[in-house]
Amino acid sequence: MDISVVIPLLNEEESIPELVSWIRTVMNKHGFSYEIMLIDDGSTDNSWQIIESLSKEDSSVKGIKFRRNYGKSAALYVGFAETEGEVVITMDADLQDNPEEIPELYQMIVDEKYDLVSGWKKKRYDPILSKNIPSKFYNWIARRSTRIKIHDFNCGLKAYRKQVIKSIEVYGEMHRYIPILAKWAGFKKIGEKVVQHQERKYGVTKFGIERFIRGPLDLLSVIFISRFGKRPMHFFGILGSIMFFAGLLAAAWVGINKVISVYQHIAAPRVTESPYFYLALTAMIIGSQLFLAGFIGELVSRNSSERNKYQIEKKTL
Repeated sequence: MDISVVIPLLNEEESIPELVSWIRTVMNKHGFSYEIMLIDDGSTDNSWQIIESLSKEDSSVKGIKFRRNYGKSAALYVGFAETEGEVVITMDADLQDNPEEIPELYQMIVDEKYDLVSGWKKKRYDPILSKNIPSKFYNWIARRSTRIKIHDFNCGLKAYRKQVIKSIEVYGEMHRYIPILAKWAGFKKIGEKVVQHQERKYGVTKFGIERFIRGPLDLLSVIFISRFGKRPMHFFGILGSIMFFAGLLAAAWVGINKVISVYQHIAAPRVTESPYFYLALTAMIIGSQLFLAGFIGELVSRNSSERNKYQIEKKTL
């Protein structure tokens, strides 16, 4: 099979038939063998009934329904597990992603040998203050911190080589940062394509103000896990050691000053009256706690069932 299209959705009953028909037209026009995987993330409208009806009419349309709303990452994870196509396309169900982009995305994966191609909504039709500006800010931070040179990490329209989606685990709210997970898994040829963004035709956005909090927290999580997930002592241990010895040196400096003052018969306040003493003591305590956190993290990591799980691309015996 050439292409699997994975579409997470929540309460999109108006757009599903039009989107499926549009995708089917594009696929047939270019002669692709394909499947359309619709993941109903706990919809409360008639989305699932429509998916069942479409599936009965066309065997290429497949559906999975969650009992309740788990989130986009969960929907993508389940969809990725079920796909069979050599190239996997993800897109949103709200008709803001254009299926006409699929052939070129497919070509970039197959002919240009990209592992992952992310869409870039260069011209957006979203509200400026609530979406465009925060999105540009988070994307700038993500580029600077990960050195992945794409402009729109959270664009729903992406193309993947099959090996990529079978090698990563999308969880929590990590769908925003799949390119980072892919790079962590060893897939380094990541590109982007300017795609056409369309105004929402039906319904309203399903993402609220909480994304402003979850977005940066998820970015911090994925960066930390990708760099120190299997060696937490390298982060906590080094940071804790620096803080502990900085506090120790500060405490020694306060103590030595007191001894010198006493030796020279100079009146000096007690060590415990100096604010530097308490700052030094606090730094030593925090440093010790950080070091212990790294030690505990190492114990957890070494007992993890995935501590020796590595991505092997080729093997000859």
